[in-house]
Amino acid sequence: MSVMRTPDERFADLPRYPFTPNYVQVEAKGVPALRMHYVDTGPADVPAVVLVHGQPTWSFLYREVIHVLAGAGLRVIAPDHIGFGRSDKPTEPTDYTFARHIDWLHGLISGLDLHEVTLVVQDWGGPIGLSVLARDPDRFARVVATNTILHTCDPALAGALTWAHHGVGDDRVMLSEALLDYVSFYKRSPDIVASFFLNAVAGPLSAEVLAAYDAPFPDKSYKAGLRQLTALIPLTRNDPGAAIGRTTMAALEQWQRPFLTAYSDGDPPTQGWDKVFQERVPGARGQKHTVVSVAGHFVQEQKGQELGHIIAEFISATS
Repeated sequence: MSVMRTPDERFADLPRYPFTPNYVQVEAKGVPALRMHYVDTGPADVPAVVLVHGQPTWSFLYREVIHVLAGAGLRVIAPDHIGFGRSDKPTEPTDYTFARHIDWLHGLISGLDLHEVTLVVQDWGGPIGLSVLARDPDRFARVVATNTILHTCDPALAGALTWAHHGVGDDRVMLSEALLDYVSFYKRSPDIVASFFLNAVAGPLSAEVLAAYDAPFPDKSYKAGLRQLTALIPLTRNDPGAAIGRTTMAALEQWQRPFLTAYSDGDPPTQGWDKVFQERVPGARGQKHTVVSVAGHFVQEQKGQELGHIIAEFISATS
């Protein structure tokens, strides 16, 4: 396996991201152990809040959330998925699979021996992070889901989502044209620039912030994971990732511990999933679910402090 490591100087003096890097070795079937980066701040003797990012971001996305939670006296851990941020980056796209991303994140949480975890997930952080919870539920105390989904292709999702993504009958699927456009762009574009998506959805952002989102990827040789994660979106019920999603949803349908949705009001790709989780997850019943106003998909970038306070208040109310 060929693996790239982004030079440390790319991460110097990033705005509002002063955190000391930490690393743990993680393993997945079929590939050598890799080095996974995580932020670890706040008191070490309290249960951790684990903030899991998605595509095409890294832990920098959560910087304002981290400041709020650490200021509230909470331990905060924000990992970078393999292929993102300061974590190792295999150069072969097919080295990245949905199952391996789950293995890698589980390796970090189990390697740090975390318990009573508050899991916060957004975008791909949901399918990956919630699948870790399904595998090892006793490590987790509560969940906050924001602007995320599960890739199940479940026919029962018909009419529930703004972006259609569900089975029809026994052998057809209904998919939003925008979803297919997004997947096609990642497969066909000569280059993928992370900051382009952040600026388009959450901008206009400053030049310093845009540069920070691009910092992990000095050139195309570092971007295999960045490109491949979108290719892993299951589009049919036969995709192995859809089977993972259904297994994870089945586990969540037995989840009795607190589960909060804090979706934004301006994110069509995930709109409707907050209601799905509220209806299907027992731990979501009776919670003070909230909507973050005037924000898009990257709610941490636009309303990071607000989201941080929502998480802190939820932990306080359910501890």
